[in-house]
Amino acid sequence: MTDHDYGAVAAEIKKIIPNDDYDDGSTGPVLVRLAWHASGTYDKETGTGGSNGATMRYKIESSDSANNGLEYARKFLEPIKAKFPWISYSDLWTLGGVVAIEAMGGPKVPWKPGRVDDVDDQYVPPNGRLPDASQGADHIRSIFYRMGFNDQEIVALSGAHNLGRCHGDRSGFEGPWVPNPIRFTNTYFKLLLHAEWVKGKNSVGNEQFYSDDGELMMLPTDMSLVTDPKFRVWVEKYAADRDLFFKDFSAAFSKLIELGVTRGPEGLALRKYSTVARARL
Repeated sequence: MTDHDYGAVAAEIKKIIPNDDYDDGSTGPVLVRLAWHASGTYDKETGTGGSNGATMRYKIESSDSANNGLEYARKFLEPIKAKFPWISYSDLWTLGGVVAIEAMGGPKVPWKPGRVDDVDDQYVPPNGRLPDASQGADHIRSIFYRMGFNDQEIVALSGAHNLGRCHGDRSGFEGPWVPNPIRFTNTYFKLLLHAEWVKGKNSVGNEQFYSDDGELMMLPTDMSLVTDPKFRVWVEKYAADRDLFFKDFSAAFSKLIELGVTRGPEGLALRKYSTVARARL
C-alpha cells in the first residue's frame, strides 16, 4: 500500500472537478455526495454498512432512491479508476469527496487509504438507511445516532448543503441552497437564520421552502435545524464563525468516511462481520 501514489490520484480527481457540462460547472458537489452516501449506511449496533466495500457498485444499493443521480459521480471517477487500477473504489469514492471539498474552498479533511472492495453483494446494507429530506428532527437524529454522531456533528455535516443543488427527477426536491453552490462556505447557516423562508410545493408536488425571490430553497430537514433548540445552537455558532464550522466539519466528515472501516496490518481495512451482524443484514 505504501508504494501507491495517492497524491497522483488526488491530482487527477482535482482535474475533473471543473466541468462546464454538469451542474453549475462543477462535479465537486456530486463527488461529495457520493462519498457521503457511500459512508452513511453505517449501523454502529451491527457494524454493517459504511464506506468499506464500495457496496454501491451493486444494484441493491445503487437502486436505493436516496442514491438517484450518483451514477454520474461514479461515471466521472471511472477514468481515474482505469488509470490507477490498484486503488479500491471505496478509497477512490471517499478520496473524491475529500479532494472536492478542499478544491471548492473548504477545509482539508483527514483521509486514510486502505479500504477493500467487496467481491459480491452479500454485505450490501438494506435500503432506507440514508436521510429522508421530507422528515424532521426526530428522523435526523435516528439516522445519525445510528451511525454514532451527536447533535453537534449532525449540524456540522448538514453544512455540506453549502454545495450542490436538488433535482426533481432524482430526489423530488428542486434548486440550490445557496447562491454559489460550488463554493464551500458557511453561507447555508447564515441563510437558515436570516433569510425569510416560505413553504410551497415544487413542480413534482413535494413541499419545500423557498426564499423570497424563489431562487433558493431549503428542505424540511434543513428547517428542523433552526426549529429544534439543540440543533439551532450549533447553527448559530457556525453562522457566526466560519473557522469553527470548517474545523468541526472536517472532523465530522473524516469520521463519516471511516465508518465501517476496521483496520488491520498496515492500515488495510478488514471485512469482519459477526454472526449477529450477518443475520441483521
